[in-house]
Formats: sequence, C-alpha cells, structure tokens
Amino acid sequence: MKQIALTGIKPTGQPHIGNYLGMIKPALELAHDYQALYFIADYHALTTVKNKKELEDLTYQVTATWLALGLNPDDVIFYRQSDIPEVFELSWVLACFTAKGLLNRAHAYKTIVDDNVEAGREEDKGINAGLYTYPVLMAADILLFGTHVVPVGLDQQQHLEITRDVALTFNKNYREVLVVPEAVIRKEVMTITGLDGRKMSKSYNNVIPLFAPSNQVRKQVMRIVTDSKRPEEPKDPDECNVFAIYRHFADVDTVAAKRQLYLDGGLAYGDMKNELNELLETTFSAQREQYNVLMENSDELDKVLERGAEKARDIAVPILAKVRKAVGVTGNR
Repeated sequence: MKQIALTGIKPTGQPHIGNYLGMIKPALELAHDYQALYFIADYHALTTVKNKKELEDLTYQVTATWLALGLNPDDVIFYRQSDIPEVFELSWVLACFTAKGLLNRAHAYKTIVDDNVEAGREEDKGINAGLYTYPVLMAADILLFGTHVVPVGLDQQQHLEITRDVALTFNKNYREVLVVPEAVIRKEVMTITGLDGRKMSKSYNNVIPLFAPSNQVRKQVMRIVTDSKRPEEPKDPDECNVFAIYRHFADVDTVAAKRQLYLDGGLAYGDMKNELNELLETTFSAQREQYNVLMENSDELDKVLERGAEKARDIAVPILAKVRKAVGVTGNR
C-alpha cells in the first residue's frame, strides 16, 4: 500500500507563477508515488476572510485552478476541509496535547505580536484565537489521515514541526496511535523570483497570474525589472529576473544555450521577455480555458469536492475512532 501524502490549499484567489512552481506542480507530482490527498482549507481562511461570498468564491477559484492544472479527482482524494467534521473533533483532542509555548513561538502569531510591540500597541491587538491555534488545526488536518509526507515551503516548515511534536506527545502518553509525518521540501523552487527580484507575492504586487487574459499576462511579463546593459554586453544570467522565471519553463538544452548567450553577449532583454511570454502562453493557454469553463459551473465543483470528502472520511473515521478509544471517550459514533 502506498504511503499517504497530504497537501493543504488555503483559498487565496487565482494563482500566479510562483504558486504553480513552488507548490502546485510539486504537489501534483506526489500523486505518482503516494496516495495523494489534497484539501481546500476553507476553515483556515476564516482567520482573515470574514465575508461569506468572498470565501465561497475563493474556494471555487482554488478548486477550479487545481482541476485545470491537472488534478484528477478519480486518481486522488480532493476535498473541502469543512466537509470533514472529524477534523474539528481531533483538533480539540490535539489542543489538549499542545504546549502553549509552541503556539507562542509560531511564526504567524509571533510576527504580529512583534509588529504590535514595535508600534507601541497591545501585543495581542488584532489577533483572534483562530490565528493563535492555527497550528493545532493544521496538525489535525495532517494527523487525521495517517499522513506520511507533507510538501511544505519554508514558511510552513515550522507548522509541520509543531505537528510532529504534538503527535509524539500524544503517542508517548498513550501508544503509537498517530503517524508522525515528514516534510518534503523542493529546494530548487522554494523561492520564485517576482517581477522586481523579490519573492513573487501578491503582497508585493510583483506576480505573473496564470489565468489572466493573454494581454494582461504579457503586460506583467514586460514589467519585469532588468538592468541597463545593452544587448551586446555580457550579462550574468543568475542576476536576471527574466531568466530566473524562464529557466523553469524552457527545456534543458534551451536553458543552457540561453545561459551561454547571456555570458557571451548578444542577448536583448526585450527578446527574452517575448520568449518568456510565448512560453507561458504555450504552457497555460489550454488550462486557462478549462479554468474559465469550470468557474461557470460551481455545482460541478461542489460535486467533485463532495465525492472527495466521502473518500477522505473513509480514512478519517477509523483513525479518529482509534484516537477516541485511546483517550477513553466512549460516546456513540
């Protein structure tokens, strides 16, 4: 039997190139070697999204995105977090085995506290209990399915370490009930360069969207910041923001030839941007069309997620039963 890999997807809107390279593509590849589970973390989003319509729209956007990019719900388990009530029962059990000091040190919480202190505000201003206990819910998401591996970025690695700590504490108190998961990090795509050389992020307004109309994608590509060197001058490809993205989409031989052209001189940034735009159009035009079709049929998206939830609960219910038995809860299930 294959080991289980689990990927959580927080609904944050239409994806960009950084999301695709840093998370979506490597997560989809896990399905070749693992029993792959993917879930829309809609309850996680409640820490910041308080508008019903916005949360519904974001959930559909994420669902359509992953389906358009190649997720096959017949081959994997694709579900909505809120459709799995066992997650929230396990979250409470795990909270009783989570040291408060662990949550105090969680990056998301600590960053806001530090910002508040620096600004002279009360240290917990603007922080809700959901944000504070976010790592516990994440632990429940992972441990409920006997997950063996979890693909994470560096910003999420700490949360997985907390999950491991909680699982080990629970197992020490009872027995080996919970699987202790491992992180999977692809170092080559941990940070994807944006238009300005910083990490590609919506917060920096430096992204190239996947499913925007072609003319909007081209406009963003042409905004990529470059230096003022003339075409005939030698250039360092590893210092070029265009090449930093281009190398992920061109084939190996083309990338090598382009790298040499940078070093020898004879390359114009405008030509590179045009080539990158063509590559992106070739890579994503069909998926963009599929995404738009899917977004017109929310009922079908709901059905996909509901079918996935049924399969997910087939795994979750027995594991929660083991947890309940271990802790001595005897209520009817």
